[in-house]
Amino acid sequence: MSLAFVRVCGLSELEDDTPKRVELDGTPMSIVQTEGEVFAVYDICSHANVSLSEGEVDDCHIECWLHGSRFDLRSGKPDALPATRPVLVYPVKIEGDDVLVSLTQES
Repeated sequence: MSLAFVRVCGLSELEDDTPKRVELDGTPMSIVQTEGEVFAVYDICSHANVSLSEGEVDDCHIECWLHGSRFDLRSGKPDALPATRPVLVYPVKIEGDDVLVSLTQES
């Protein structure tokens, strides 16, 4: 089964280490360009109903601004409390200036 990818933004719209909030079919996502790669994770912190795209990015992690939970952008796994559950990670591919995401989760 091949994944269906949909354009969510332009690569030129992304700034390094600055999350961009987008919605794909009603699913909020945080799109992050960091360390030469682009990642897409579910935009709501698994600990509290807070947008991760309002947080900071460092060392391939995104931090929730409210309580400081950090999530690995590659796996979605938390590595700082209070979050104990991962956030969903979505497949991303780049075609020219288009950032394409599939709603099929990688983890």
